[in-house]
Amino acid sequence: MKSAQIIKIKEKLSVVDLPDPKPRDTQVLVRIEASGVCHSDIHLWEGGYEGAAGTFLKVEDRGVKFPITPGHEISGKIEAIGESVSGFSVGDRVIVYPWIGEGSCPACRVAQENLCDTPRTIGIYRDGGYSELVLVPNFRYLVKIDNMDVNSSASLACSGLTAYNAVKKATVGPGESIVIIGAGGLGLMSVQIARAITNSTIVVVDVDDKRLSEAKRLGAHEVVNSSKVDPVEDIKRLTSSLGAEAVIDFVNNTRTAPLSINMLRKRGKLVMVGLFGGALELSLPIIPLRGFTITGAYTGSFNDLVDLVNLSKTGKIKSVVNRTYKLGDANQALEDLRAGKIVGRAVLNPNN
Repeated sequence: MKSAQIIKIKEKLSVVDLPDPKPRDTQVLVRIEASGVCHSDIHLWEGGYEGAAGTFLKVEDRGVKFPITPGHEISGKIEAIGESVSGFSVGDRVIVYPWIGEGSCPACRVAQENLCDTPRTIGIYRDGGYSELVLVPNFRYLVKIDNMDVNSSASLACSGLTAYNAVKKATVGPGESIVIIGAGGLGLMSVQIARAITNSTIVVVDVDDKRLSEAKRLGAHEVVNSSKVDPVEDIKRLTSSLGAEAVIDFVNNTRTAPLSINMLRKRGKLVMVGLFGGALELSLPIIPLRGFTITGAYTGSFNDLVDLVNLSKTGKIKSVVNRTYKLGDANQALEDLRAGKIVGRAVLNPNN
């Protein structure tokens, strides 16, 4: 099988030939039809994340080993199955839940493997979707997608799942306001999810009018271009000077985090999602005085993915996939994503 691998950080991915895996026991071999291109793949290629005060959080310090095949948003057809697999057959079309844990930590015991203490994530800690084939360690990490669009379904495994978890954590309802910072793939998906499950007023903030126009088309009630106006003042104007009940920050960097807090009303909740890095200096008394809740959201559980796939099957949500690439163009896909040339999501089609 051909795979596009990160051999060394910050060097171009290399397309290599690897032996086809042979599934045993509970394992399943999936022929990949689509693999989403995610900002996390860029962080993996860069070797880590920017931390506070110029620090750099290395992925190798978290257990990542190179070479590695990136790609954690995977959909395709089952190619072969191990002898202990049940409920799935060769030819079934599936999406892969990549956020695999070691199985015994406190998070794994409550079905939150995405927050495992020692994760074994596909595409980060084990070879992933930038490949013709992927070996899934257990059939319980698969969800059937039937006749869903293969490209848009792939993105549900990360961008969709992350957006779904973040909107759930925001806990907004009818008559309340939710502000979404960032109209990239996650932000655009969260607009659709918020529209489908909250019945709240949705406001999207970004610096790109094209992305804001897409957010409006997908159901945002209001959009704010923060490069042209003061976004905090605009949110206050739209909320009768009170602020929003919830803000989801899909950028989450040194600039957006303080703005997000200042957009909240009393008792408001900030959900931090983005991994763009930096540090936040807080005026500590305002947190208790205004009763703020600040929380993080990192992907979601397997049960969340099942719910999300079912929601997608109703037609209420769909990943916005505007670019597709061949496996040999993986480097170009990452460069286009870094340069902000992709509205919504992009996928690799490794077997085309």
